[in-house]
Amino acid sequence: MIKKTITLIGVSVLAITLSGCGYDGHYRYPCQDPANWGTEECIPPACEAAGTCTTDLLGYDPLATESDTIEMEEVVEEATESETVEIEE
Repeated sequence: MIKKTITLIGVSVLAITLSGCGYDGHYRYPCQDPANWGTEECIPPACEAAGTCTTDLLGYDPLATESDTIEMEEVVEEATESETVEIEE
């Protein structure tokens, strides 16, 4: 019973503390907002000078179709003899 009460108080304090963190629901840069992805200010070359293009902020082009994307291959490196370590018992 005491553990439940302490947990409830702790969760309540945490919720109240996090509610005042200053999140106002806005994006830091206009081009991060999905509603602005197609606007003129978010399409190169207008956004390249400031580095606020959607592709720069997200790391990928969210408007690209599947045919525009590049498929990645997994590369596995094999250890050479000099990198192999034997464990002595």
